[in-house]
Amino acid sequence: MELENKIKSWPESAARLIAVAAGRDTADLVIRNGIWVNVHTRETLEGYDIAVANGRFAAIAPDLSGAIGPDTEVIEAEGRFMVPGLCDAHMHVESGMLTPAEFAAAVIPHGTTSMFTDPHEIANVLGLAGVKMMHDEALMQPVNIFTQMPSCAPSAPGLETTGFEITPEDVAEAMQWPGIIGLGEMMNFPGVVAGDAQMLAEIAATQNAGKTVGGHYASPDLGAPFRAYAAGGPADDHEGTCEADAIARVRNGMRSMMRLGSAWYDVETQITAVTEKGLDPRNFILCTDDCHSGTLVNDGHMNRVYRHAVECGCDPLVALQMCTINTASHFGLERELGSITPGRRADLILTSDLKTLPVEHVIARGKTVAKNGKLLTECPHFDWPEEARDTVHLGRELTETDFAIPAPEGAAKVQARVIGVIENQAPTKALSCEMTVTQGNVHPDPARDIAQIALVERHKGTGTVTNGFVSGFGYQGRMAMGSTVAHDSHHMIVVGTDREMMAACANRLGEIGGGVSVWKDGAELACVPLPIAGLMSDDPAQTVAARAGKMVEAMAECGCTLNNAYMQHSLLALVVIPEIRISDLGLVDVSRFELTELFE
Repeated sequence: MELENKIKSWPESAARLIAVAAGRDTADLVIRNGIWVNVHTRETLEGYDIAVANGRFAAIAPDLSGAIGPDTEVIEAEGRFMVPGLCDAHMHVESGMLTPAEFAAAVIPHGTTSMFTDPHEIANVLGLAGVKMMHDEALMQPVNIFTQMPSCAPSAPGLETTGFEITPEDVAEAMQWPGIIGLGEMMNFPGVVAGDAQMLAEIAATQNAGKTVGGHYASPDLGAPFRAYAAGGPADDHEGTCEADAIARVRNGMRSMMRLGSAWYDVETQITAVTEKGLDPRNFILCTDDCHSGTLVNDGHMNRVYRHAVECGCDPLVALQMCTINTASHFGLERELGSITPGRRADLILTSDLKTLPVEHVIARGKTVAKNGKLLTECPHFDWPEEARDTVHLGRELTETDFAIPAPEGAAKVQARVIGVIENQAPTKALSCEMTVTQGNVHPDPARDIAQIALVERHKGTGTVTNGFVSGFGYQGRMAMGSTVAHDSHHMIVVGTDREMMAACANRLGEIGGGVSVWKDGAELACVPLPIAGLMSDDPAQTVAARAGKMVEAMAECGCTLNNAYMQHSLLALVVIPEIRISDLGLVDVSRFELTELFE
């Protein structure tokens, strides 16, 4: 299976592209009388035609009627804008709860024609074999899905245990695969800063292959640690949350990737570096990072990010560069995609308004793939093997005793470390709360918005349960919510106010092979089965989104008022984002990158 299995390469196509452009041959497709949006010059040019041959742009000119032959397809643009297909520079397919095929089917109608994906979620569960499965299904799609080889599994060695580990040898091997575009986000930023040999070996293997190293610097410290990280080789970073973060990245030669996902709203606070400070926008890129199926079905994908950037005051043509040519240039693909110019893959959108970007017609590799929100192409499925569908191993049936939190002997009150959720952001707050001891145990306190959190080991069947406390969800009554999506180790996270409900929820997830389950007063309110690696479903996005919608309703019925609370839930074990998280080894103080005790 080759990267160009759906499109001929430029060397294979050059003679024909030249012949069509010179008027010696006719095109496969001609789009007539549109407004050419040129992202190289940042201008719109009225009354242009586009000729396509071999799935690539051959020529763009005011009149290409001479390229129309008896077998040429003709599309009338009717004065609409002809915009390059949108690119998502950094994203995780698994966050959509979908396989690559179903993710592609969901986003193609929104105008996304190129994706740069980091499958480090499945890497933690199934290792290199899982990455290869994602890579192979990606190559089968009618749009461009490039894969970044995951860099950090575990994300923080010594602070968590994963199902598999990624080694420098794995990275070097993957760099030879046809669809690998670079190294996934280097989340172990303390390792890079400390000069860890394994992290530097992975970066070296990527650079030796001439490919791009993805970054992830989740610290507010822009001093010596950040300078050391930038010196270590990451070429981009998406963890910025404020203008100073964006400026620091681009000043140090990195691309600032500003994300709008289902729960991460980091564009508005950073894009002022361009809109107000006037920095060169070509080093700024838009991305999603994490979008769940409900967002994809109901709100959009990169078109949603683009519109948001425009609403934040960004010039539409600048915002368009940030999700087309800037992305292509960053990954060394400027001659292959990201613009409507000769030789590039013929990926484009027809839209009647550049500001609101209604996606009316989507063309990928010279073929119509969607019109007016309807998918018009096939997205082939990979044959997922049994080992990818049998990944939740609890070892035994859990009981409410597993979720008991004993207090220090003789204590009537304790000072507990509590994970504080921040709405619409990935970081958490390290809170300290006084809690009362009842019959030797410390219990959740819904009246003060303090729920219990448990991380259940699910890869090796050890039966280990790590307990703690979390605040911010607003849960009330007897409830529990559990998920086998638990970035990045992907054990099982259960949050609840009642130990019996938490045990029932965990056992249910073991029974169905992974997914999300919400319980209240002894009954399951909602369930989203995710049988592939406990992360994804190969059902259509609309089906998964409907189940996810019921999950959101169930969470609200349990008292939750957070925006996209599921995304916050799924990140509570991500031990590389400050300030405090939970792992199978205990509570993690991410500011210090060390394990810490639940009680102070």
